[in-house]
Amino acid sequence: PEVINGRTHKATVVELSPWVEYEFRVVASNSVGIGEPSRASALLKTKAAVPVVAPTNVNGGGGSRSELVITWEPVPEELQNGEGFGYIVMLRPLGSTTWTKAVVASVEASKYVYRNESITPLSPFEVKVGVYNNEGEGTLSSISIVYSGEDEPQIAPAGASALSVSAAEVEVSWQPIAWNRHTGRVLGYEVRQR
Repeated sequence: PEVINGRTHKATVVELSPWVEYEFRVVASNSVGIGEPSRASALLKTKAAVPVVAPTNVNGGGGSRSELVITWEPVPEELQNGEGFGYIVMLRPLGSTTWTKAVVASVEASKYVYRNESITPLSPFEVKVGVYNNEGEGTLSSISIVYSGEDEPQIAPAGASALSVSAAEVEVSWQPIAWNRHTGRVLGYEVRQR
C-alpha cells in the first residue's frame, strides 16, 4: 500500500473490484516501525458495474435433430460485478451475416439449447456467449464453431454379403458408410437376421 503523509487524514483506495464488500484498517508508521492496526471499518460494498469477463470454454454440439446445444464455463460470482447477472447467447449459421440472440437469465447456467426445425443435421454455427447485469451488457467471448445435432443415418450400408463358416456360424460383411452430413458419425452397425 501507498505510504501517506502523516498530516493527511483520508485516502482514496483504487483498483477495487465492483460489487464486493471490503473492510479497511489503518496503521501508523515512523522511523522505529509500524504500530498496531486500527479496528476494522464497517463493511462497505463497492458499486456495481457492467461485467467485463466473458464466459470461457464456449463449445457444444450433440443434441437431437433440429437442435444446437451450446455450452460454456460459468462466470464466478466475484466477477459478475452486480445483481441481475445472466448470459447472452449469439449464434448464426456459418457464412451468414445475421446473428440470432437469446438471453439466459440464470446465474448458474452453463448451457443453452436452440431449437429450430429448419436446422439441418451437423450444420456448423458460429457461436459467442456474453454477459450482462442490471448495469448493462458486458463482454462477448470469441467465436467458436459448434455443430447442430445429428439425425439417424439416412443411407444403408451397401454390399452386404454372407459366407457360411460352419454349421452354426455365418460371417457377414458390408461396406462401411462414409461420414457426411446425411450420415453423421456412425457409431456402430446392427446385424439382423430373418
